[in-house]
Formats: sequence, structure tokens, C-alpha cells
Amino acid sequence: MNTNLQMESTNESAVIVGSGIVGIACAHYLMKHGFDVTVIDQSSIASQCSHGNLGYICPSHVLPLTEPAAIGTAIKSFFDRNAPFRVKPRLSPAFCNWMWQFARRCNRRQMLDAAAHLKSILDSSMIEYREIIREQSLDCEWHDSGLLHVLETNSGMRDFAETDKLLADQFGVEAQRIEGKDLTEFDPAFRPGLAGAFYYEGDAFVRPDLLNGRWYQNLKRNGVTFIEDCKLTTVEKKAGQIKSLQTSQGKIKADRFVFATGAWSTQLSSHLGCRIPVEPGKGYSITMKRPDLCPKYPMLFPEHNVGVTPFDRGYRLGSMMEFVGFDTSIPERRIRQLRKSAQPYLVEPFTEEIQETWYGWRPMTWDSLPIIGQVPRLDNAYLATGHNMLGLSLAAATGKLIVEIIQDKPTHIDSSAFSPERF
Repeated sequence: MNTNLQMESTNESAVIVGSGIVGIACAHYLMKHGFDVTVIDQSSIASQCSHGNLGYICPSHVLPLTEPAAIGTAIKSFFDRNAPFRVKPRLSPAFCNWMWQFARRCNRRQMLDAAAHLKSILDSSMIEYREIIREQSLDCEWHDSGLLHVLETNSGMRDFAETDKLLADQFGVEAQRIEGKDLTEFDPAFRPGLAGAFYYEGDAFVRPDLLNGRWYQNLKRNGVTFIEDCKLTTVEKKAGQIKSLQTSQGKIKADRFVFATGAWSTQLSSHLGCRIPVEPGKGYSITMKRPDLCPKYPMLFPEHNVGVTPFDRGYRLGSMMEFVGFDTSIPERRIRQLRKSAQPYLVEPFTEEIQETWYGWRPMTWDSLPIIGQVPRLDNAYLATGHNMLGLSLAAATGKLIVEIIQDKPTHIDSSAFSPERF
């Protein structure tokens, strides 16, 4: 198995702060273009939101969170701690401003504008992933099995049909409609009596911890340096450039600095001298032994906001979106809710042999778009963060864009909407 990268030659060095899937992708492309790359992380490699998500690589996820109904859903959640999309009110000026900016964008025009930009980077990332998986021979349970959106009720089916028509008409993202009477033949794991589903055949899924681990090991073999338990404390600047980073493990110098710090990115605002309006959006998952009658396909239940992923050696339920700050608890009621939400749809919705319960903080921006580009007023610093719920899906294209921007080359897709300067 050949896992050596075909590399260009350069004499530049680069430090990446953050070793989630986005940081790993940036390391891949920087090394491929000849940079001497070091990745540091305050914890262990890919141990945060990159670890326990549902593993979807989903070009169909074009529509942003900033859709017209989102703000009403958020307000209702103030009074329901079990709401799958929940906002906990708190007296923080930064959070209040974030919510205000988010609410302003919950309209059809801005939703469609954001979706057009997401479409381009999602499509690019799928192309890049296929090449990386082939080139690097990454054994990460990649499956080109598509993604199902399954509806329990006829009203849910009608509502989602409107979304599906919008995706098809505006963005060319088309699904196969499956009527309820045909669902059990499509996948015997379904309970009879469901209203139907929409099948997006162009999506894929992976086991995210395997993707992270295999990719990281390949990069390490090819010369990328990874430093764990290395907390950034100070950014040393001079004449519009970063000169070095002071960390818990000493000073680190480089020519270029990429900050891929996910939900913690806002904490860098003062260090970098720019606004980074990222809020943590907490999600949960539970991974267990596969049921005897396990679904063949990954699937989402839009009416309950829960997803299912059938890994080769495991089975995961996951979802929720909580704006509760950096809360580290895993309430048992949320785990029960994940299980209960899958019951109307599957013959065996869960098993009792639990492998892992998990939470992670998604890096949410108020316009649902990632932040990719040069830091304003710092010539050699770059942000690769704010990927919302699509970090895994968007990572590969993000890494490619970062290298293009660093090398001052035309970007392969229009990246202006992702620029840190928009804030």
C-alpha cells in the first residue's frame, strides 16, 4: 500500500492550531504542496467534534440552519429543555449579538444565497475526498450508500417534499421519493406504517474516528509533526505578522499559521485582532453494538431531528443542537431521547451494549457559512473554522482552499463568502 504523498517543493513552514478533521485536512494539503507542517492541539488528536459525529459526507446538505422557521423554533425552545433544537437564554452580550445576527438572516433570500455557497464547497469536498481515499488507501469504512430522510407522518412527508422540490429546482440536488408502502422492501429494518422517505444517492458516510486516525497516521509517516496537550497561550506579533506562538510546551515559530480551532475559535479574537463570531452548538451521540436487524443505510428523521449511522462494527444514534455554552454534561434524558426518537421508525432502534456516549461542540457561525481565509491585518495568519454542522463534509475542500489562499493562487471555487473580513 503506497501512502506517500506526491509533494511539491517549498522552503516554508506552517503551524496548524487544532487537530480536528479540518486541521488534519489543512495539514494534508500543506504538506502535499511542500510545507514543513506542525499540528498542535490542546488535547489529543481529533478528540472533539471530529470524533463522535454521524460521519456523513453529504453534498445534499445544501440548506443552511438560517432558514425562515429557525428563529421561531429557537424562541419556543426557551421553554422546553428537551427541544432537539434548543437555545438556553443567557446574559452574554456576545451571545445576544450572535442570536440577533442569526435571526436577521433567517429569511428566504439569505438562506438561498448561503445555500449556493455551501453547494459549491460541498461538491468540491466530495471530489477531494474521493481522491484522498483512493490516493491514501484510507481504511475508514467509506460507503457510497446515499442518505435517507425518513418521515413518520403524511404531513411530514408533504413538508419535506417542498424542501426536496426547492433543492431540485434551485440547486439540482434531486432525491428518489420512496412511498411508505415500499419502505420495508427498500430496507427491512423499517417499521411498517411510515409515510415515506427521500433518498439522496450522492451522499456517503465514514466512521469518523477511523478516517481521522488513518489520515493522521499517514501524515505522520510522511513527516507531519503532531504535538498533543499543547495549549496556545500567547500569539507574538510584529509588523503585521505572527512571529511565534507561545504554548504550554514552549515557543513555536513558523512562516505561516493556520487556526482550525473549531468551537473555541472565538477565544482567539483578542490574540488575532479580529472578530470570530463562533458559538458552540452542542450535539450528542450514542454508539452501541449493531442490532440484529440493522439498517442498511444512514438516515435522518427530520420530524425528530435524530440521525442513524450503521457502521461496519457499530451503530450510532446522534443529533441535537443546543446553544448552552461550553456545557460538558451528558444528561441521561438526552440519551433516552435519542433512543426514544428512533423507536417509531425502526424494528430494532437500539441495543443495550453501549460502546460510547459522547457530546461535541459544533462551531456555529451566524450566517451558517465557514470562516476560511487570511486573518485581517495579519499577513501570515489564516482561519479555517466555523463549519457549523458540516465540518466533516467540508474539511477536504477547506484544506485545498487554505493552500490556494496561502500561495496567493486563484481559488478553485469562489471563497469570498467565507472570508473572515465579512465580520
